[in-house]
Amino acid sequence: MKIYSYSCLFLFAVLSTTFGFAQENSVSGFIEDDKGQSIAFAHIILMKAIDSSVVKGVSSNDKGFFIFDKVPSDTYTFKFSFMGYTDVYKTFLVDKPIDFGTIVLMESSEELDEISIIAKKPTLKKLADRLVFNIENTPLIEGNMFDVLKGTPGILVMDNNIQVKNISPTVYINDKKVHLSGEELVQLLESSSANSIKSVEVITNPSAKYDAESGAVINIVMSKNLVTGYSGNVFANYTQGVFPKYDGGMSHFFKNDKIDFFANYTYSDKKINRDGETIINYLDTNQAVNQIWESDVNRNTWTKTHNFNFNFDYSIDDRNSLSLSSMMLWMPYFKYDISNRTNVFGANHDLDFYYNANNQSNDDKYNLGFDLDYVHRFKNEGEKLTFNSHFTTYDYQRDQNVMSDYFNADHSFMQHTAYRTDNNQNTQIFTVQTDYSLPLNSISNLETGIKFSDIQTNSAISQFNINNGQEILDIPNSNAFDYDEAIYAAYVNYSIDWEKLSLTTGLRAEQTKANGFSVANDENNTSDYLEWFPTASLNYSISDDVSLFSNYSRSITRPDYASLNPFRFFLNDNTIVTGNPLLQPVIVNHVELGTTLNTRFTISAYYKTYANNVFELPIQDNVNNILTFTPINIKQTEEYGLDFITYFNVLKNWSVYFVTSFYNTKDESEFDNVFLSRSQWSNYSILSNDFSFLKDQSLIANFTMVYSSKGQQGFIEVDDLLFSELSLSKTVLKSKGTISLAISDLFNQQDFMTRSRYLNQYNSNLIIQDTRTIKLGFRYKFGNSNLKTNQRSQSIQEVDRLEKK
Repeated sequence: MKIYSYSCLFLFAVLSTTFGFAQENSVSGFIEDDKGQSIAFAHIILMKAIDSSVVKGVSSNDKGFFIFDKVPSDTYTFKFSFMGYTDVYKTFLVDKPIDFGTIVLMESSEELDEISIIAKKPTLKKLADRLVFNIENTPLIEGNMFDVLKGTPGILVMDNNIQVKNISPTVYINDKKVHLSGEELVQLLESSSANSIKSVEVITNPSAKYDAESGAVINIVMSKNLVTGYSGNVFANYTQGVFPKYDGGMSHFFKNDKIDFFANYTYSDKKINRDGETIINYLDTNQAVNQIWESDVNRNTWTKTHNFNFNFDYSIDDRNSLSLSSMMLWMPYFKYDISNRTNVFGANHDLDFYYNANNQSNDDKYNLGFDLDYVHRFKNEGEKLTFNSHFTTYDYQRDQNVMSDYFNADHSFMQHTAYRTDNNQNTQIFTVQTDYSLPLNSISNLETGIKFSDIQTNSAISQFNINNGQEILDIPNSNAFDYDEAIYAAYVNYSIDWEKLSLTTGLRAEQTKANGFSVANDENNTSDYLEWFPTASLNYSISDDVSLFSNYSRSITRPDYASLNPFRFFLNDNTIVTGNPLLQPVIVNHVELGTTLNTRFTISAYYKTYANNVFELPIQDNVNNILTFTPINIKQTEEYGLDFITYFNVLKNWSVYFVTSFYNTKDESEFDNVFLSRSQWSNYSILSNDFSFLKDQSLIANFTMVYSSKGQQGFIEVDDLLFSELSLSKTVLKSKGTISLAISDLFNQQDFMTRSRYLNQYNSNLIIQDTRTIKLGFRYKFGNSNLKTNQRSQSIQEVDRLEKK
């Protein structure tokens, strides 16, 4: 061993003798391989010998040296490990300072091969209430969080909308809700590195401890660690689609015996293109085509976004801890440009006239969320009391300018129209929540809790018609809207796990009081209702290879604040987006029955009903030739289907998972006293392949295809889509760096068309997405690479309903 190493041991021994009277035991030593080379960043775990419970962990420095400070007197087992080497265990009574000297780890080629193969492949596990997709150390972590969700079985991302079985799920990180609106959530996930993700849980039957709004939950589980020290990483990505996109950032994590601190900053600069073709057949009173409006639409979006997040955890003592966390998003630049060329034809497709419209919007917004948590652990193992308070402040400003020029069929000028719109929204959300967990015995557990939330949002819109350069207030299209909502909630959960049978059941109650006031109409819309939400999950293991499971849940989906807002936003003179203050909440009932065979095959059948289901439908006014996008309640949606999941290894370095779901969706409602019912069978399938190459498994690849057949969403038909992506990553610089390459939409099959053809509605919309991209990325890790982040996001379901426009 080097003179430096002996000097460290001698100095440590002198200091230990000098301060021995303080009775602060310490344990130290060096880690080497069988060739006498120091092993940096080896894991040393300190466990109580009596029950193997983990006390703390450290890692060796670049000289292989490690030390535990302030170890209470007791008998401990020490575990020494490093990837590719055989673990070493030593048990000692620690009642004085101990010097292990040199611990030698022997290389194990067989173990290294096994670990490399397992670590490079995702695993899939179906539990009674969720699907667990483990991706730690797989190619998927070289992308961003949004890429991971798009590659997770059971999750469908269509036009940047995240869906789980046709509903919008609630996204959690480490069991804490992400407190951002849908659009901001995508921005956050796209700009957040996935390298610290351990697994993604698709929870189709959330327990009563989750908000009743959580009809389906996506929980992103971040890796935890026991070792202390500092780690960090920097990353940058370049993506070429129709236009180039850039993003980059850094993360820093520090941990010692008392403090866990994580800070992350990301910046993204993007320009996204989207084209579209819209055809509206306006009908006369006899349902014959009167006029045909055909539009070619080009939309470009420029965004510059800053995200800053931090988590500070402080361990007061062995039983009490305090945490402060924040997620801050600031978008100082958002430009939205829509160019629209519309040709208007008669019934015989003769051109009557045409117009060119341009819509430019500039936004400035921020979303700042803060959480304070306190956790108390009682003497009884597993008994715990937690307290959380949350505050969000959200501010949004939009300046919109719309201009249109109309021409006759002979191209002679007809008229010019122009208007400007100022729109703003400010929302403040405050919640407080307390949860208590009590193990009743070795096989059962009780959870209970209460929560209160208060939401206040104020918004205003002012529209000005522009004539000869003069702005004139358009009073009918100007308004202010104030919305207040309070929710009181309480729940109880009980779980028991026998040898072959496990049961989780719960009940949640939520009292909602809400009031929306429209200033222009001097109109109040109030609601006051109490709803009960039972949940249950049952799992029975017939044998080691066969198990049965069953789930039931009742949940609610409240309208987001923008959908309740009665404002009318004019995209052009004839296309409007508006809210609906009369929207009712959606009540969902869900039951599922299934079986898992040989841990590799899962088959399940399910049935769901949605009362008052909400869809944003394009409603055409055949008298005034106006198309209005508005959210409405339909009477009921009924869905039932059969799911199949499997995961297996084809070869030593090639694994496959396959998911397919066949389901029927039936929508029923009444329009103008006419009852309408429509159903559609659909299929959703995923085929994902993972490969590892080279002797050291340092080159890994993933090829995924997702197929979604023709379906329907609230009487709107949606064409089939094929998602495809090939990703490659190679570790470099002694595994400190990673180069990644991802190619998306290889077959150019992610464009799709929607059609509305029922009663007096007859329109279609082709959406051409900017999904054919090539992304090149680089990430570099520094500090103690064995550390994993404590990153999490704390939030509440109320914030998910923020403005989405």
